[in-house]
Amino acid sequence: MKGADPMKKQRHIALGVITFLVYVFLIGPLLIIMASSFGEQNALVFPAKGFTLKWYQQVFQMSSFINSALLSIEIALAATAIALLLGVPAAYAINRYRFPGKGAIKTLFLSPVLIPCIVLGFIMLRYIISRWNLSVVPSLLIGHTLLSIPYVMRVVTSSLANFDFAIEEAAGSLGAPKGYTFFHIVLPNIKSGIASACVMAVINSFNNVSLSTFLTAPGVTMLPIEIMGYVEYHFDPTIAALATVMMLVTLGVMLLIEKTLGLQSVV
Repeated sequence: MKGADPMKKQRHIALGVITFLVYVFLIGPLLIIMASSFGEQNALVFPAKGFTLKWYQQVFQMSSFINSALLSIEIALAATAIALLLGVPAAYAINRYRFPGKGAIKTLFLSPVLIPCIVLGFIMLRYIISRWNLSVVPSLLIGHTLLSIPYVMRVVTSSLANFDFAIEEAAGSLGAPKGYTFFHIVLPNIKSGIASACVMAVINSFNNVSLSTFLTAPGVTMLPIEIMGYVEYHFDPTIAALATVMMLVTLGVMLLIEKTLGLQSVV
């Protein structure tokens, strides 16, 4: 028994080293970007020399970044809202009822995940946008809604799988209408899943490049595409500053939602 203790200790040390290397691999590039955003050089280098905030000031002074960021936020929030309106009732019906074609409907809602975004973007451009002559904003909204629905469906479905529908039946036996039980019993019990679905859908929509590339037009672009265009001709720390701002905002939003609604039980 005594000989087993050193082996157990070695396994713990090896596991700790692997965990540390994984964190370095994941967080290291982010820390390098953040450190490079404060450099005084006109080129993006690491380690950075000096300290300045002029690159952050430039980010908030560039109208192209501001306009594209606002458009990205609007599209992401609108697409997520529509995806919730479609995905939550669909997830509820799939978990609550048995009906013919249930598997096919579930596959249909999850199909955008199975199709590469670049293929989905080409299909929309060729067979939907061109034929209906849609403008940029409706096109982006349709495309990003299709991207968001699978995330809403998968997370909400997982939350409903752990929900005891006997509670809903008990409320119904006491005279509560179907609509009342859905909005006052079912939804409050899966609010963490809905919050997680919103976070995943918004982040995925906001960061999408391949689909948005097919649906944008000159002067009306999403932020990731605007960043790609800027990097093509410039290599200064402005992009590092913008990336740092985006990371901090995303982290702040996730922490806020976790403290208020609790994501740790779902994610």
